[in-house]
Amino acid sequence: MKFYQKPTCSTCRKAKKWLQEQGVKVEEIDLNSGLSEGEIEKLIGTRDYTKFLNFRNELYRERKMKTNPPPRAEAIKLMSKHPNLIGVRFWSKGPKSRWASMKSSSAT
Repeated sequence: MKFYQKPTCSTCRKAKKWLQEQGVKVEEIDLNSGLSEGEIEKLIGTRDYTKFLNFRNELYRERKMKTNPPPRAEAIKLMSKHPNLIGVRFWSKGPKSRWASMKSSSAT
């Protein structure tokens, strides 16, 4: 399973530990290394892209993205250029990808 995460994120470390305790072998992918626009697009799929924006990020706050989110293509371009703007952690197994949000403890 591919596990997209930031090594310094405590939520990521907890999720990784939980997966490993469940016997899941994970291939760690460091979001700090950046993802291409295509990779981000594929991982988001048809879901609401605004749920993937990190509301704690400085750029998010400066641009007032909560009330005025950028169009999807621009948001994906920004997430590719500024990995800390990605506010969720992904894992992928086969054709389906899942994500865990910093905004809640849910996973879809």
